[in-house]
Amino acid sequence: MRYFFRRRVPEFSRVILIESGSRRVAERMLPLLYQRPGLERLDLVTCFPGLPAGFDLERGRVWRVTDYPDRPSRVRFLGELAAAGHRIAVMLSTGEPIMTKWKWLLVMRLPVKVLVVNENCDYFWLDYSNWRIMRHFALVRLGLSGAGAVSTLGRLAAFPFLVGYLVFYTAMVHLRRRVRA
Repeated sequence: MRYFFRRRVPEFSRVILIESGSRRVAERMLPLLYQRPGLERLDLVTCFPGLPAGFDLERGRVWRVTDYPDRPSRVRFLGELAAAGHRIAVMLSTGEPIMTKWKWLLVMRLPVKVLVVNENCDYFWLDYSNWRIMRHFALVRLGLSGAGAVSTLGRLAAFPFLVGYLVFYTAMVHLRRRVRA
């Protein structure tokens, strides 16, 4: 992940779209990306079969993570992506557990500036200057924002007591069984 400590945004010439959310969001985001001036290449990393509506194969390439099942092929895949010279990665972060490990692996390994897009096609740059936005985004994703925060914190506080009770109950049942035998 390059440019985290820089606010400067590189030119929008070579972009990779990490489709780690529903296809509907990718299809809404593609026209917005193709409208950017200076866009030479828009590549796609996906786990879905087929292509999203509006994806131009003449202006980009498609990588499917399902084509790289083992470690040597994944290392080769990361090398190919790094050699492609992308400057910006558009990462869909829609709250769905689709390609979660892959998207964070790609973001951490590729030398790109990251644009995070949510399910409403709202976006922000992943850099230090947006720390408030990132904090709010993380709190919403963790369920610690709004009315759900109280119940989430309550469950989190009750968890150790619940585990302790279950361990105590299990120990008592096994002890009673030993005493009777």
